[in-house]
Amino acid sequence: MLSYRHGFHAGNFADVLKHTVLVAVLDYLGRKPKPLVYIDTHAGAGSYDLGSDFPQKKREYLSGIGRLWDLGVGDAPAAVSRYVDLVRTANAAGVIEHYPGSPAIARSLLTAADRLILFERHGNEAEALRRWAVGDRRLTVREEDGLAGCIGLLPPPSKRALLLIDPAYEIKSDYEQVVKTLAAAHRRFATGVYMLWYPVVERARVARMVEAIKATGIRRIARFELGIAPDSDGFGMTASGVVIINPPFVLGGQMDEALPWLADRLSESGEGWFRSETLVGE
Repeated sequence: MLSYRHGFHAGNFADVLKHTVLVAVLDYLGRKPKPLVYIDTHAGAGSYDLGSDFPQKKREYLSGIGRLWDLGVGDAPAAVSRYVDLVRTANAAGVIEHYPGSPAIARSLLTAADRLILFERHGNEAEALRRWAVGDRRLTVREEDGLAGCIGLLPPPSKRALLLIDPAYEIKSDYEQVVKTLAAAHRRFATGVYMLWYPVVERARVARMVEAIKATGIRRIARFELGIAPDSDGFGMTASGVVIINPPFVLGGQMDEALPWLADRLSESGEGWFRSETLVGE
């Protein structure tokens, strides 16, 4: 049985990267009126009470969203401010008590005509996700393997979709499986937008995954990484990254502005770093 629960890590520095990028991508896709389908392969519980047992165990949010909470107008790059503002809307009292996961962020940005299809195979998380989703007819929760289940949803009738792939990588084969999923999804729907999140725990494993993605022959791929410490052979995640297929043309510039600022703000050691690059061109 898989043991990972995202509540332990909700709002940490890796979420800051993932969700800053996600908000920027969804804002761009939302410029067109045609309906969008948002698919999340590992949706978790949807949203997280930061005062509950899991977040309080490690309190990782304090060194992630917690370091951005008191930003004033103009203090941060536009993409970061936009993300922080969305998190604030989930905390009506002005105190950071809740952290919106990827499904909650997507739900807040999508229109009445859009759809959200959320996969979660962990039974307890899926039950929490179903409770969170009650009352919103746009949402479908599927308690099954998202990497396998997402392929049959492509292409959607509207021919517009964002697929977010963000497993816990508890199973080492996930590094290979996400590449196979991206390749299969792209074969079915080449114009979709695909966003893959990954942790940097073992750099060699990440490097092999990235090379495998490049070897698929897929074009238009960008990569963004944010580190709070140099790569290490020791225990723990020192960085995370996002690979995007068919990124919005404005995204690179937004991240070139946001990532150095975040690297400086979120690194306790002063050794924060970032990467913003085109992996594969047109």
